[in-house]
Amino acid sequence: MTNFAYLFLMAQPTGTASQGNALFSFLPLILVFVVFYFFMIRPQMKKQKEMTSYRTSLKKGDKVVTTGGIYGRISDVKDNYVTMDVGGDMRLKVDKSALLKDPSADE
Repeated sequence: MTNFAYLFLMAQPTGTASQGNALFSFLPLILVFVVFYFFMIRPQMKKQKEMTSYRTSLKKGDKVVTTGGIYGRISDVKDNYVTMDVGGDMRLKVDKSALLKDPSADE
């Protein structure tokens, strides 16, 4: 029995080894979070910041498209919404958060 007790005690991790082992067990989790931040969170925050600055810089005459796919030209800008001329004598009042940059405006 003494040999069994000796082997059991030798198999137990010591205090310093368990601290180092804990660091190595959390290292992959930390690495996954860092990769997730740089490849997913940071680019999304950058894109959202660009859209916010674009929406605040809208002015009369800019070509825009809504998130619903309606193309038009801005005829009036207010704090939270714009009035959009969509052709003929049709005008729509659209919330600024529903506007995207018209890709054909750069051409």
